[in-house]
Amino acid sequence: MSRGPFDPGFEDLPRVIPVFPLTGILLLPQGKLPLNIFEPRYLAMVRDALADEQRIIGMVQPRLPDPDDNRGAADMAAMMDQPEIYTTGCAGRISAFSESDDGRYMLTLSGICRFDIAEEMTLRDGYRRVLADYHRFRGDLSTQAESEIDRDRLLGVVRQYFRQQNIKASWETVEATPNDRLVTSLAMTCPFGPNERQALLEADDLTARAEMVITLLEMALLGSGGDGGSSIN
Repeated sequence: MSRGPFDPGFEDLPRVIPVFPLTGILLLPQGKLPLNIFEPRYLAMVRDALADEQRIIGMVQPRLPDPDDNRGAADMAAMMDQPEIYTTGCAGRISAFSESDDGRYMLTLSGICRFDIAEEMTLRDGYRRVLADYHRFRGDLSTQAESEIDRDRLLGVVRQYFRQQNIKASWETVEATPNDRLVTSLAMTCPFGPNERQALLEADDLTARAEMVITLLEMALLGSGGDGGSSIN
């Protein structure tokens, strides 16, 4: 994976970062995530991030609530407002943003590096902040050799899945896309569940993530009665 000219180096990554908890939303290193921000606390979060040199926001997923949780209504309401979150997320840099006439921010986050949450800090203007530990994912910022993936199998199952879902795609473009960008795009955009997205985020490397994407798409095809084979027509 190659770094962009504005991406920070490992030593420049901020230790304390704001986090935006969103269920079912995945940001990966080198991925691009569009966001529409309108809630007051997250408008404040974006303003503060834009004022910082690195313009970093961490994307994390809330943990799914336990259906057997017997806490009272007040406690449950507090949990919904500030839910427990997974301890691994991905830091992204605001690489584009615009303002709307009705007071929203439309922005794009460019994935930089995954992180573990070492500690949660006090709220600031209603939004959450964490002490981020990037060391386990230092390789996210290094240029890596092309990873080994079963590309024929991946392209085959993607073709079948897109056909089943009536998704239009330029196959010349898909087939010309490098492995890292292809796997990242599929992991971020295919409609996987929150637990699957978290597993994709925490995959050890691109090879493991690609195998997971293939398996999830094959399961989706089988679950809907489609053919789980992966030959390219």
